[in-house]
Amino acid sequence: MRRTILILFFLASFLLVPVVQAADTNELVALGNAALDARKFSDALTHFNNALAQDAKHATALSGKATALNGLGNFSSALEAADASLALRSKDERAITARALALFRLQRWSEAVTAYDAMFVFQPNLPVPFCNQGYAYMQLNNSASAITSYKKCTALDTTNLMEWNNLGLAYMANGDYQNAISAFDAATAITISNATSWNNKGKAYVALGMYNDALTCFNKALGIDPDFAEAKANKEDMTGKFQAFQYSATTIATPPTLNRLGTTSPTPVPEETIMATPSAPPVVQTSAITTTVPVAQKTTFSPFSPATAVFALIGATIAGAYLVARK
Repeated sequence: MRRTILILFFLASFLLVPVVQAADTNELVALGNAALDARKFSDALTHFNNALAQDAKHATALSGKATALNGLGNFSSALEAADASLALRSKDERAITARALALFRLQRWSEAVTAYDAMFVFQPNLPVPFCNQGYAYMQLNNSASAITSYKKCTALDTTNLMEWNNLGLAYMANGDYQNAISAFDAATAITISNATSWNNKGKAYVALGMYNDALTCFNKALGIDPDFAEAKANKEDMTGKFQAFQYSATTIATPPTLNRLGTTSPTPVPEETIMATPSAPPVVQTSAITTTVPVAQKTTFSPFSPATAVFALIGATIAGAYLVARK
């Protein structure tokens, strides 16, 4: 009898120890989410991959993996993971967000524009995605739509100097120079010492035939940055043409324009939003949204939790010792 009890005791211990040691899928996903919050993308990827090794169709783990891969700059794999997540759960917000960023960074502009529209359905209050969408529209030569996106971006983040500049450039590309000047005014109001804003504003004044104002802007740009090559070239180009226009005995039918006036392009967003989870609107959008997404997907794991297994093992030990002692 004693031998039977001992055999059963050791058999129970052997079966329960792996349960105590092994983390279930939900725990691994939670670890991955915590690593995303800390911007530890390599650690997050490891946790999500471990979770997927247990359950290859875990949509939350796949969307977390996509986010981690974006953070590591592996945008092609991030897109694959996001698509796999959405195939399982079509309205997974984190997967939709990760997919938009991956497409943007892969320069798949048309798809990125559409992906950002899908994201704005559930998250309309983040400025950087609107900035990215505006940039994508500009790459598609759709300045009118770019203006709409940039206006939403600057409405959400009124102190974003770069995006006011980009909005002005979009207005210029659309032939709306007066509104372009207003956008550049907003940029110089944020930082008066930004040479790019003054140079851009000068180009808009040239397009309107307001040459004295243009010269003032180019001079301010060069006063801030004497080595600003474009502002220097714009000033020289416009000054020479303006003088010829003003003093030539021959009637000039068309006012002078800058050679570089049509070459304006927006500045890409230097640090796109990682957006680990989009579930809660941020106070101010910086470089990441990192609120942890609760694990919403049920997973398959042992009916014994680690805590239950520990107590069961202790109970079995005590019971076994008691029975042995009685014999």
